[in-house]
Amino acid sequence: MRRRHYGLMLSFLLVVSVPLFVIAVYLYTFAQDQYASTAGFTVRAEETGAATDILGGLASFAGASATSDADILYEFITSRELVERLNERMDLVGHYAAPHRRDPVFALSPGAAIEDLVDHWQRVVRVSYTRTSGLIDVEVLAFDPVTAHTIAQAIVEESQRLINELNNQARADAMRFAEADLEAAIARLRDAREALTVFRTRTQIVDPQSDIQGRSGVLNNLQQQLAEALIDFDLLSENTTNPGDPRLVQAMRRIEVIDARIRQERANFVTDEVGIDGEDYPTLMAQFEGLTVDREFAEQAYRAALTALDVARTNSARQSRYLAVYIRPSLPQSPEFPRRGAILGLSLMFLVLGWAIMALVYYSIRDRQ
Repeated sequence: MRRRHYGLMLSFLLVVSVPLFVIAVYLYTFAQDQYASTAGFTVRAEETGAATDILGGLASFAGASATSDADILYEFITSRELVERLNERMDLVGHYAAPHRRDPVFALSPGAAIEDLVDHWQRVVRVSYTRTSGLIDVEVLAFDPVTAHTIAQAIVEESQRLINELNNQARADAMRFAEADLEAAIARLRDAREALTVFRTRTQIVDPQSDIQGRSGVLNNLQQQLAEALIDFDLLSENTTNPGDPRLVQAMRRIEVIDARIRQERANFVTDEVGIDGEDYPTLMAQFEGLTVDREFAEQAYRAALTALDVARTNSARQSRYLAVYIRPSLPQSPEFPRRGAILGLSLMFLVLGWAIMALVYYSIRDRQ
């Protein structure tokens, strides 16, 4: 044994043994027992029926996905807002600062500000969140079992309150959007019907299609008369050999007159100015069909908006999403924290690693000299 060996042993004693002894004395003498209450819950969304799916998913206005709600709930549990609410209900500062004089390491300092309480909250409330399944597990530490159970129960109640607020906001938004869409659809339908009424008043034609059908009936009648005249002419031609027969001349004249009238009616159909402003039938038909299409589309939009409002009103009358508690807050029977054995083991490991590193550094510098 040389002098450096004794120095190495002394350094091990000062760096590892003494701090480890101090930590053990504090853990088993001064550290206060802590009780853990666990709870588990998730956000469930009500499944929509087939009728709602047929309507194109209009019920989705009533709420967002359960996964996004679980994300919001996870952030809420670790937020300052929840800490402030619970501190008002049960004086968290008073409870966690009560053993501070004996256990300053694991207790909160008396008169701590809200920021200090929020930092301490991250230590005593441990949240485990599985994003794929949306399951949230909460473990609450307190210095007595009843307080741990009470805090865990309060977290569940505040979480349920948050979900209800999200539900109410989603319902209000769904109703507001559906009512706004319905008002817009009503105004659009009113404008489309007024435009069609203005067209009929201006042209003095209630239905251009009916008017066209009347003219088509005239043409069909003339074509039928032309066919009969041609048949009469053919029969007279077979029964007489005199080309100057007055009956043949009269029959030919009748055919020419009917044929001329048919051509004139067809020309009038395209060129006649039937509107007040001199529009012809093709122009009036194009305007009428455009106005009719606008009215039909407005009627369909009105029916869709009315259906959406009914769906939103139906969904607003029921709970579209809710907090499902699958592990109710437990009442602990024995203290689980602080985990003295684990803390001592980790302390020993890090102290030995630190001492070994310092020893290697010392010998490295000594060998270079």
